[in-house]
This record gives sequence, structure tokens and C-alpha cells, in this order.
Amino acid sequence: MVVALIIFIITYALLLIFPKYRAYIALASAIVFGIMYLTFKSAFAAIEWNVILMIGGTMGIVALFIASKMPSLLADLIIEKTPNMKWAIVALALFAGIISAFVDNVATVLMVAPIAITLCKKTGKSPVLPVIAIAVMSNLEGAATLVGDTTSILYAQHAGLDFLDFFVLRYDYLSVPVTRVGMFWIVQLALVAATFVLLWIFRKESDPIEKDKRTEVTDYLPTVLLVGMVVLLILASFIPKETLIKLLPNTSGLINGYICMGLLIIGLIYYVIKNKNFKVLGDTLKEIDYFTLLLLASLFVIIAGITEAGVIDAISDFISRISQGNLFLAYTIIVWFSVIISGFIDNIPYVATMLPVATALGVSLNVDPMILYAGLLIGSTLGGNLTPIGASANVAGIGILRKEGHEVSAKTYMKVGIPVTLVAVIVGYILIWILY
Repeated sequence: MVVALIIFIITYALLLIFPKYRAYIALASAIVFGIMYLTFKSAFAAIEWNVILMIGGTMGIVALFIASKMPSLLADLIIEKTPNMKWAIVALALFAGIISAFVDNVATVLMVAPIAITLCKKTGKSPVLPVIAIAVMSNLEGAATLVGDTTSILYAQHAGLDFLDFFVLRYDYLSVPVTRVGMFWIVQLALVAATFVLLWIFRKESDPIEKDKRTEVTDYLPTVLLVGMVVLLILASFIPKETLIKLLPNTSGLINGYICMGLLIIGLIYYVIKNKNFKVLGDTLKEIDYFTLLLLASLFVIIAGITEAGVIDAISDFISRISQGNLFLAYTIIVWFSVIISGFIDNIPYVATMLPVATALGVSLNVDPMILYAGLLIGSTLGGNLTPIGASANVAGIGILRKEGHEVSAKTYMKVGIPVTLVAVIVGYILIWILY
């Protein structure tokens, strides 16, 4: 376990120091963890192929979306409706947050970031901080609904909650009905606080935006594919797990990936037939960011390796020991430790491990564990905003910027990530303690 922890720390230090080589560093580390702690089969299974397929498919659809000039038209509309660049950036970030409450965070970033980049090109501004703001706000809203993030799904499954419980929380504790404010409203208040932070960060971007002639869009199929993807992802989230298993016996967990890849294939077939050549196929495949896909796949294997080595279990046991007998201390440790941990590792295995710990803590303290579940969700979901590698949406956003020729250092990312994370978590931390 000690060796695994040392390798893990070195890996993440290198990822932060050498952003240009993150994918190759992560791949090398994944190979080491695979050899030392995993079999080839378990390493392959550790990769969240649903996420990889979904991101790959979305990247392809977004490439068609950009080629259709729709992002340029949306940028023109934002320019018309906002007084300056500051409000345009914040409007885009809030738009990303709203979408992300119902669609995967990565898909949201891949959809909205091109609009911000187009807007910045029209105004001669750097797109780095605007794209980071979009990624951060999409991560924040991931905790708002059951379908917003994988951590929300884990939380709901463990606590026995459904979609509506995120709006009005109803459950029984010791056979007594309990009603509380749902997580959705807590996250919205955190979003309001984060919005003020963004307004402060972009306070100098106060120059009026020069209005220009609207871009004309003649091809709406990519927009239809993108909107269709959003709708289908939402609908898929309501399909019972048992039904999915019957429909897809061996690959029910890949439904989102199938949706995104399926729509991309439909779009490519349409354009190949329409243009009577394969140029669009080659152009679209070139736009997929394989660097980011390799980085994410490698990170999944790394996390599986440290989990197998017992690092995450040891962390959980440590929290359980030092918080004995004090609910406020246990709650505080879970929230803020989750923020720190999720800033550096994928929060899915961490949350899956910590939910049983929260249950055990509730039993030992003889209290309703729902407050610990909620604190874990807030800390782990929002904590991903702390660093550029803390959440898949951050990695995707930085990947988009890299393709545009902008390398993002950890220091640059944290100009947005740290203040937004701290303010949003503090709001959530206080509200959950008061309300729960």
C-alpha cells in the first residue's frame, strides 16, 4: 500500500508539472499499476467505457456542430444580449451549469466550450479562463439532480432515493417519516455564490462587445443531433436498471456511450451519402481528442490500482477513527477531506467507498446518516473543481483548449477553480448542517 501511494503521489505531481505530457505520464503509471496490482482483465474492466464512448461520440458530434457554424451564431446572440464580455462569460457558465444538472458534465463542456471559444475569437480575448469557468460550473451542478453526475447516482442508490428526492427529500429514519430540502436547492444557492465569484474574476472584462452581423447557418442536422443527444441522455436516465439489463444483457452500463456514438455514426453516414465522399469522416475523426481519451482511460486504471492496493480503504478507516463520538467533527472531516481528495483522484471510487463509512458513522453516533451522505456528495462533487485533473469535465475542457493551441498550467486553472470551489463548498457545508 505504501509503494502504491508513493507511485500515485509521484504520478499526480508529474501530471500537474508537465501538462503537455499528461496522457503519456498517466499511461506509464497505469501500466505500472496494472503490472503490480491488477490483471489485464481487471485493468480493462476498470476503464469506464461508457464515459470513453460518450466523450468520443460527443467530440465527433461537436466537431460537426462547429462545422455547421451554429456555435458562431449562438456567440452572436450572446453578444447581442449581453452588455460586455464579463456578462457573456458568466451567462455561458450559467448555461453550462443548467444543462449539466441533467446531462453528464463532460458532455456539457464539449457542447458549450466551442461557443465560448468562438465568442473569444470574435472579440480577440483568450478563451482559457472562460472555458475553465464553464467546466467548473458544470461540475458544480452535477450534484443537483440524480442524473447530474455518477456520484449523485451512487448517493441515491445507497440512500434509497429517487429523482424527485433531489427536490424534496422524503425518507424514513427509524420508521419516522422525514422531509427535508432537496439537494437541488442547496446546489442552486451554491451556484449563486459561485456566480458572484465569477463576476469578480472577470471584473476587468468590462469593455462593450462590438455587435456584428449574425452568422448564417444553413445546416441544422448537427444541432438536431446535439439536442437529440441531450434529450436521449435524459430519457435514458429514467429507464429502470432491470429493463436495461434485459435490453442489453452484457452491456447495460454502456447505454450513454451507445447513444452518443450512435448519433455520431448517423451523422457521418448522412454526410458521406450527401457529399458522396468520405472527407467528412476523416475530418471528424481528426477532431476527436485522443490525447484526452487516453488520459481518462489511464486515470481509471490508476484509481483501480490504488483501490486494489488498499489506499482508499485506509483513508476511510482513518476518518472513521478520528471522528468518533462527534457528529459535527465527523461531518466536517467528510466534507473537507472529500474536497481535498476529489481534487486529485476520481471521486467515483472514493464516494463508493465512503458511503458505507458514512452509514457506519451514523450508527456509531446514533444519528441520521443523511447529513453525512449529503456532506460527502457536496465535498466530493465540488472538490473536483480544485485542480485541472480533479474531474473529467476539467480534463475535457483543457483538452479542447489544447487543440486550440492553449496549454493550461495548474496555476492558471486554479485562478478560477480554487475560489469557486471554496465559496460553493462553504455555502453547501453551512446549509446542509443547518437544514439536515
